[in-house]
Parts: sequence; structure tokens; C-alpha cells
Amino acid sequence: MYEFSADECIALKKIEERLSRNLKADGLGEKLNEIIAEQGAMRISKDTLIIVDPTDLRKEYAVKMPYLATIHDGSANELATGYSGCMVVACEPRRRKMTPLHLRLWSSEAPDFISENHQVLEAMRTVHPAAAGRGIYVYDLGGDRKTIMHKLLDQGSRMVIRQVGNRHVMFNGKLRAELDVALGCKMKYAEIIVKETRKGEKIYNLEFGARKVKLPGRDEQMTLVVVRGFGKIPLMLLTNVEVKGSRKSAWRIVEAYISRWLVEEAIRFMKQTYNLEDIRLLNWQRLKNMMGILLVALYFLSVHLGEGLRLEILAGHIVSASKRFYGVSEFCYYALADGVGALLSRISPKKKVSQPKPNPQNLLPGFT
Repeated sequence: MYEFSADECIALKKIEERLSRNLKADGLGEKLNEIIAEQGAMRISKDTLIIVDPTDLRKEYAVKMPYLATIHDGSANELATGYSGCMVVACEPRRRKMTPLHLRLWSSEAPDFISENHQVLEAMRTVHPAAAGRGIYVYDLGGDRKTIMHKLLDQGSRMVIRQVGNRHVMFNGKLRAELDVALGCKMKYAEIIVKETRKGEKIYNLEFGARKVKLPGRDEQMTLVVVRGFGKIPLMLLTNVEVKGSRKSAWRIVEAYISRWLVEEAIRFMKQTYNLEDIRLLNWQRLKNMMGILLVALYFLSVHLGEGLRLEILAGHIVSASKRFYGVSEFCYYALADGVGALLSRISPKKKVSQPKPNPQNLLPGFT
């Protein structure tokens, strides 16, 4: 890593040039992802949720950036130009605090691209050994692909995956369409939840139930948890987590899926706070490595900044420095990031930069 010497005064332009040159290092992004996965895995228990969420990075005006591809902008629900990506975070059910585990970027136009399934599985291959089989994978639409579901089952992972409804399952010994099985499910239980949105709170009156199923060609006992109240078509969650005949057991699966909303907030946070869609790099390796650096920054804010007495005090000062007049949002990383920016902005570029050499014991493994 780059270190400032106590007896040197370097122009910011030269610092930028040095960091930009090092950003091109082969394998930097992969190494950072491995380190963060290993660090974050120490916080994963048996029932921790490991949420996998594909995302998009819109680059509407960056015509000279490499391997620009056609993507689906989920926010605007339209086709656009940019890159695809995948973020993996861990969190506990009913809690908002997250642990970032993985962040990668790809383009369907890049020469190293194989398929989206391959990219998602590469993210899981980084996280799975680090977590040593612990945790429950939660995947939204797209996770019901045969390649992904069978891979999770083959490696012995537990999962909660949303189903589109156009696939088939074995129900009562017969091959049936998932949607037909869902429509015939008895809604035994009810629950009211509130989701925070940009426009305010949104209330959902939910009904839910469950049916035992199996995947064609497989022997594992699965459960299809069906939820009504989110839209016209029932929400279908396929899981190999044990679901007993009780409200609590079925609601646990619904809660796991609802926790995925936290990832949406995390991705929105990264795009807004770090101006992710404004990053301009003309080298493909640098661009991929930048995702690893952003992952480290997010991990620092999400996890490392709150650990230890000194860091808790620092976090308190940072939140104060953000100068938020309407209080700190429940998703407090916005305030922390604003505070970090406010503190760093007070450092004059004309002053001589002096900093003691870091203690190796305080560095993440792999950083020297």
C-alpha cells in the first residue's frame, strides 16, 4: 500500500498519478474481494443471511470507456449502456446492520466474459469457502436458474430463492407448474409490514402459507413459501431450510427475503455517496479493481469503523461532522460517509503530509 513519508511533501497530482498506476495491478480486485470475504465471514453464523444481488452500473455518456454493453437499468426499468455487477452482503434477520462480502463488475462485451451465471457463481465461490458452509443464501429474481440452484444444493448450502413461476416442481408426486402450486396454496397466516421508501412508508397486508415440493431430478425436500400482498402474482420463495407447520417457521423465510431490501439500500448508498456511476476509467483492469477498493471502503464504514472504543468515538465524531439537521437515518452509513468527507476536506493540500507508519497488526491480512 502507498505510505506518506514524514519528510516529503507531494503534490496531490503526483499522488493521484501514483495511485492510478498502482490501480492497474493484475488481480488487485480479486485479492481485495478474498480478503474482505475472509474478514466478513468471521461475522457469519449458521443462520446469517448471505444476500446475493445483481446490480447495474449505468454509463450513459462514457462513450470511450472499455467494453460498454447493453444493460437493464433496474431503477428506470429500461435498457441502457453500462456494466453489470453483483454485490454480496451478510446480515442478521430483523437487523439493518450489514457486512459487505463481495463486489464485482463485468461486461458481456469483455473478452473474459463467459456468462452471467459464471460471474454470479464466481462471487459465491469466493464467499462460500470463507463462510465454511455457514449462512443462508438469499437470491431475488434470476436466482431460480437451474445452474445456480443446483450449484447451491450440490455444495450443501441452504437457500431462499424467489421464483418467477414459469418453472416446474414435483408436488404430490406429479410435475406441476410452480405458479399453479402457488395459486392452490392455502394462506394460513397473516402479517402487516412497513417498508421505508423515498416517498415515505408503504404498508403491506400480507397472507402466506407453504407447500412441500421437490425439484425435478433431485431428492432434496424443498418448501415453496407463498406470499400474497406484494402484487397481483403471489411471491414464491423456494427454500431447503426446514419449514415446519407453524406460522413462525414460514415467516422466517419471508423475513429472509424482506431483508434483501437492505442490499438495495446499500447499492443505492454506494452509487450516491461514492458517485459510482460518475467514475471514469479508460482501462478495464483499473475499472474492475476499483470495485474491490469500493468494497474495502464500504466494509470500513459498515464494520470496522464501529469496532473498538477508539473507533466508536471516531464514528461519533464523523456522524457529528456530517452536519445533518434532520437527525441520522436508520441507514447510518450515509451520515458516516458524509462525515468522512467533511473531515478529509479540512486537510489542506498545501500542508506537508505527515503520518506515522502503520502498525502491521492493525492492517487487514494481505495488506503490507
